Amino acid sequence: MTCWRRLDRWQRAGVFDRLHRVLLAELNAAGELDWSRACVDGSHIRAKKGAPTPVRRRSTGGKRAANTT
Repeated sequence: MTCWRRLDRWQRAGVFDRLHRVLLAELNAAGELDWSRACVDGSHIRAKKGAPTPVRRRSTGGKRAANTT
C-alpha cells in the first residue's frame, strides 16, 4: 500500500511526465532519437476542455419495462 501511495503521489505531482520530457530532451540532444518513427497515441494527448460534445442520438432499442417489485 505504501508503494502504491507513493507512486500515486508522484503521478499526481507530474514526476513521471517531467522525467519523460527530460529523458527525451537528453536523447534528442545526443542524436539518439529517430523522430521519423514517432507516433502519437491518444492515451498521451489530453482532450481540449470545452471541446464540443457529440449530439446525442435517440436510441433505436426498445424501452425498458417498468419495475413492478
